[in-house]
Amino acid sequence: MPQTVHFSKMHGAGNDYIYVDTTLYNIPCPEDAARLWSDRHKGIGSDGLVLIGRARMPEADFTMRIFNADGSEAMMCGNASRCIGKYVYERGLTQKTEVRLLTTSGIKTLHLHMDESGHTVTSVTVDMGEPILSNPQQLDCDDKQWIERELMPSPAQPGAIKGTFVSMGNPHFVVFCSETATDEELTRIGSQLEHHPMFPERCNIELATPQADGSIRTRVWERGSGITQACGTGACATAVAAHLTGRGSQQQTIVMDGGELSIEWRGKGTSVLMTGGAEFVYEGEVPCGSSEEIHINTSRQRH
Repeated sequence: MPQTVHFSKMHGAGNDYIYVDTTLYNIPCPEDAARLWSDRHKGIGSDGLVLIGRARMPEADFTMRIFNADGSEAMMCGNASRCIGKYVYERGLTQKTEVRLLTTSGIKTLHLHMDESGHTVTSVTVDMGEPILSNPQQLDCDDKQWIERELMPSPAQPGAIKGTFVSMGNPHFVVFCSETATDEELTRIGSQLEHHPMFPERCNIELATPQADGSIRTRVWERGSGITQACGTGACATAVAAHLTGRGSQQQTIVMDGGELSIEWRGKGTSVLMTGGAEFVYEGEVPCGSSEEIHINTSRQRH
């Protein structure tokens, strides 16, 4: 086994992950690696670890496994999916501009948008599939196509919190607010709702505020990671919830801490399409199984 693992740091709208090509490197315990390497004081620093592999089935081209900063495995990440599209194309792993990515929540199709040279991926549209708008096992709900549910009593603040549950392959609970949430509010509400008994597998929490220009300002608390700059599936869930509750249109701009994402959803029976950028930050080597002596090769920094 190599003594060091080469990694790439990438971000989509500020949602940053460590990316490793598992066709070159074996990561025997990705849960531990995610915890060690994601530490922003003692490690590389990230929202988690993403492992890229070759698919062993004709229906897909590549695979993605994603581990949160606390070591828990996530089912899907839209921002990471876009970054993988840029990674595999610009690294010469594929010449396709339509890439099929196998995730824990199914196969997602990535449409790569190129610059005039045809060498650089400027943005990626991900077909995120149809949203799941009810989950009886998790919410003990009826057969409605979507849920707007009162939490009584609220574990976060006096009175009730009303939100909309949307699954994009992973669970989200979207709460619309009159003002943009502060860090303190997001931490207090997000951390408690993540672990609310209504969500036995925990939940991602979005606090969203419609803006005068028609966009929606959204702040996200991701299960297993806490406050993050952006969440692709969270942006999709927010747009779906806004459309369902009359707060948004079929095409919606979601403004998160790290940037904007464009979401299109035409209603029941259609897929959610998410478009946004992806960027390399830097590359380096890290000892396998240790967070010590992490070497950042700034000569390979990408812009």
